[in-house]
Amino acid sequence: MENLIIAASERSPEVNFDVAAGILQIRGESYPEDASSVFGPIFAALQDFLGQGNGTPLRVDFELIYFNSSSAKALMNMFQMLENASGCAIVVNWQFMADDETMKEFGEDFSEDLSHITFNLVSVS
Repeated sequence: MENLIIAASERSPEVNFDVAAGILQIRGESYPEDASSVFGPIFAALQDFLGQGNGTPLRVDFELIYFNSSSAKALMNMFQMLENASGCAIVVNWQFMADDETMKEFGEDFSEDLSHITFNLVSVS
């Protein structure tokens, strides 16, 4: 399986999925006209990774500064995919600026329905 690297655009986040290390990073802003075109490749890569069943732990780091409602729905779908995965330990790090209450609250909301993955709220300055 190959790494997934997608450069940030004006309306979509940077994505870096180091498959061997089991680290997926999503950074920046996400308000594309078509969220499926942005998140589709991420879902496919995650599905492949989780389907391998080799037990490699997965860490997902989110450092989003803004996202729209269609991106929020895609993120919820991603969290459900991770929640329903079995066979590997999954840690999500939801990073937010210390003074960004909105992004902190989004992280809290996303984490509410998750019980099988570790979800960390990480305040950064």
